[in-house]
Amino acid sequence: MNILVTGAAGYIGSVVTEELIKEGHSVVALDNLGQGHRQAVEPKAVFVQADLVDSEVLDDLFRRYQIEVVMHLAAESLVEHSMTDPGRYFRNNVIYGVNLLDIMLKYGARKLVFSSSAAVYGQPEKIPIEETDQTIPVNPYGESKLIFERILHWYSHAYGLRFISLRYFNAAGATERLGESHDPETHLIPNVLKVALGQQEYIPIFGMDYPTNDGSCIRDYLHVLDIAKAHILALNYLDKSGANKVYNLGCSEGYSVIEVVETARQVTGAKIPTLIHSRRQGDPAVLIASSKLVKSELGWQPMHSHLETIIESDWQWQKNHPYGYKK
Repeated sequence: MNILVTGAAGYIGSVVTEELIKEGHSVVALDNLGQGHRQAVEPKAVFVQADLVDSEVLDDLFRRYQIEVVMHLAAESLVEHSMTDPGRYFRNNVIYGVNLLDIMLKYGARKLVFSSSAAVYGQPEKIPIEETDQTIPVNPYGESKLIFERILHWYSHAYGLRFISLRYFNAAGATERLGESHDPETHLIPNVLKVALGQQEYIPIFGMDYPTNDGSCIRDYLHVLDIAKAHILALNYLDKSGANKVYNLGCSEGYSVIEVVETARQVTGAKIPTLIHSRRQGDPAVLIASSKLVKSELGWQPMHSHLETIIESDWQWQKNHPYGYKK
């Protein structure tokens, strides 16, 4: 199958691209390299550096490579930055995404797997979070993802677009070749490992007064390989005429910040100092997904997402790539 992956040089997009090629698909990998890394793109993919707003480039690649399906992972994704520059998030995640949809329809490509986010839920009313729970985002990033999900619904109603939206919880871990390399890095596990490598002095813990067992926040961590597998299952579902589904992707199990740090200490053998800070505004105490729906309908099962496995895979990658993709 001829597949376009947007955001293919990013953390998750690069792994999705790699796994699709292993499955025998032909992949066009599109990324503007604003946050992604050219070195992360699978060499067997056709790489195109462009923005989604560039209709001429999209026209050319849809025509030349006869794109049948799109896996749309390109997005601005820093939550804190979205609070200070929401316009950038609505342009990139909504307006440019609509341009992509219009090009898809122009060339008869009516199947799309969308990279959404648990940020659409905002402050959860209950745990675990189900797909039918209220969606009240508390930041522009989450709002942009939810708006695009709604656009997908109406494009399906009006134009026959078929889509699956995957709401990730906390992506983590690495493959042998591919790992997480952001600037700035905002995710807990790679930052903990930077302390273990001696690149940072300590790991900040934002709040130790939450109503949890140890007082720190609890999150649902999911290995990037398990996320990639969900994309392939979603692709197969769409190919069998299934459509218009929204699924949570998580392990239905949470780990606290303290548990992550302690597990990293065991894996790395490093002390990993911590420093307590006050709570960050808007941080829920607990975020855990219910993944019953994706398991029952797509047959998805996370195979790599035990916390120790996630951290061990990331640790091996970080040791081999202490400066990420930079030489």
